Amino acid sequence: VAHAGNGKFKIWVKNVQIEARKKGISGKYRRALNGLSPDPDVARLAARQPEYVKPIWAYLDHVITEQRLYQGRLELKNYATFLDGLEKKYGVPREIIVAIWGVETSYGENKGSFPVLQALATLGYDGKRADFGRQQLLAALEILQSGHVKLADFKGSWAGAMGHTQFIPTTYLGYSADGTGDNIRNIWTEPRDALASTAYYLKRMKWRRGLTWGVEVKVGRKFKFSVGGLKKYKSPAYWQKRGVKTVSGKNYGELGELAFYAPAGMRGPLFLLTRNFASLLRYNTAPAYALAVAHLADKFTQPRRRFWRDWPLSDRPLRTDEIRILQMRLQNAGYGTGGIDGVLGRLTRAAVFQFQRNRGFVADGYATPGLLTALKSAAR
Repeated sequence: VAHAGNGKFKIWVKNVQIEARKKGISGKYRRALNGLSPDPDVARLAARQPEYVKPIWAYLDHVITEQRLYQGRLELKNYATFLDGLEKKYGVPREIIVAIWGVETSYGENKGSFPVLQALATLGYDGKRADFGRQQLLAALEILQSGHVKLADFKGSWAGAMGHTQFIPTTYLGYSADGTGDNIRNIWTEPRDALASTAYYLKRMKWRRGLTWGVEVKVGRKFKFSVGGLKKYKSPAYWQKRGVKTVSGKNYGELGELAFYAPAGMRGPLFLLTRNFASLLRYNTAPAYALAVAHLADKFTQPRRRFWRDWPLSDRPLRTDEIRILQMRLQNAGYGTGGIDGVLGRLTRAAVFQFQRNRGFVADGYATPGLLTALKSAAR
């Protein structure tokens, strides 16, 4: 990546400043880009491809700690009256709002120390995230001009997520809210503005008041896991007909359309998710993140809350190189995976389903090292 003296970077900045002028950004704020240079740390983090993906249970253990639970309960007390107002106004439970705060920045302890303009200029100049970086940089200049944040406080993550609950600039422009009534939406140093913004965002993402995020369930031995999926919402009657029961024995008929989710295949906890889980996925598209927020929120008020079924700790998700081998072997055995890219996408999971079903295994579409071994044997 280029360094400070790079002429191409300076030309790129000039072009952004021209675009900013057309968008009505005054010279004072356009000049905030003068003298910037790409940050090698941002470039390194943006290019990083983790070779090993944490199993979901390791991620949950990392995120839901005793310290985070303790601190979260404290914040629920500290902001009780304020959160009461947010619940009434937006319909989002206080525990969910505070859980997002906890997962995103440990209640403001780790908001990110990268200057937002430099981080976004680095991303926008070069690499896979160039379009994103440029778009967010222009939005960041708009925020600066609005006067809601001082340049000294304008810091965030390497990817430009900002403040106590980590909004990117375009999300801030579209969904930030004033929690204190002073007409300023300061998510960087005023937690109440950040919490109000999170509540307002979830409401706009169709969070339904009074509806849980989901329920843990159990299934019979003949259950077809292929009917599940985070986007396959079906009526409660559909799931009842397939023998899906809550582990608590409670009826789920009032929860509206539900999606079946098996994050660790048939050997781990199983869930029916409401549309509110889909709202959490609009905040962050990673299902492990949404489950962490939901479970942390539950544990604030139910300290002993744990999943009925244990995680299959002896299993581990496949590494990127192993997924490529899996895809190659599936394709050689006649199962289409849509290519060999090291990503367990929809087509690869469908191929895993087909292979499992044809070999008489429980077909849950979950790829493990054991499955890779079975494929090796099948190829002989």
